[in-house]
Amino acid sequence: MKRFPLLLCALLALVGLPALAQAWPTKPVRIVLQFPPGGSTDSVARILAQPLAAALGQPVVIENRPGADGAIAGEFVARAEPDGHTFFLASNTPMMQVPLLKKNPPYDPVRSFTPVSLVGRYVYVMVSSPALPAKDVGELLAYARANPGKLGYGSYSGVTQLMHNQLKMAKADTTLVPYKGEAPTVTDILGNHVQFTFATPASTLQHVKEGKLRALAVLLPARSSLLPSVPTAAEAGLPPLNAGTWAALFGPARLPAEIAQRMNRELNAAMQRPEVREKITALGFELAGSTPDEMGLFLQEQLQAWGRAFRDAGMNPE
Repeated sequence: MKRFPLLLCALLALVGLPALAQAWPTKPVRIVLQFPPGGSTDSVARILAQPLAAALGQPVVIENRPGADGAIAGEFVARAEPDGHTFFLASNTPMMQVPLLKKNPPYDPVRSFTPVSLVGRYVYVMVSSPALPAKDVGELLAYARANPGKLGYGSYSGVTQLMHNQLKMAKADTTLVPYKGEAPTVTDILGNHVQFTFATPASTLQHVKEGKLRALAVLLPARSSLLPSVPTAAEAGLPPLNAGTWAALFGPARLPAEIAQRMNRELNAAMQRPEVREKITALGFELAGSTPDEMGLFLQEQLQAWGRAFRDAGMNPE
């Protein structure tokens, strides 16, 4: 008889697990981004939010918290209640650059978060101002070598910072100008306040078509169907990008497994919808889902790959 209360509590706990998943969510679900509105990640998030809200029965709100290479958004989610109402749609920058290049990072990408799903991979295009007297990558690098420090390079992510360092190793002396996101970087290139960067088709494709930006190369192994006349990085003579460029969904650490799995199912179902895929593919973003366990393994693999890439580019923790 003494064991009966303990057995009853255990039984009630087991019965309560499905009930938790069924009851969630009980209020709007917030997806936090490290970028300001207008860039590729913001556009992808807002497209996915609509079918997610319909499936979950609660509004899905996109919240932009830019700055500090994504550390502001990352720390906010890491400290959030793990109740399934706050998630982080993170690129590789806050999950790779922040922990690998800061001596005292505000969170651990493995211990501070619960992996939910891979969302997809970015396509990056090297774009420059048409006012720049360089019509291809070779001419741009030659100009940078002949005019050290005169070209402004907009940087807003781990990819852009890594590529800047690789260009430096190729003796192209340009001035790195930090930004909080892709959209303001592209805006300043349009105004010729800085001269070039690597950005996604979401914020550059229309400007390239209108002649307001010049596309010099794509960071892909094969040419992009969106820009078939633009050479790959290898064809253009750029140093290779030896790490993945991706976005994934995370919850805070200790997020209940049943909530992570439900969010995973609904997110992957949304990504399979033809109208969703059509809109997001047009942005130059390649959708790709995963299970939570697969995302956890992928995160570990990417930490190793980005660590090597940063070391090879001479980038050390500061």
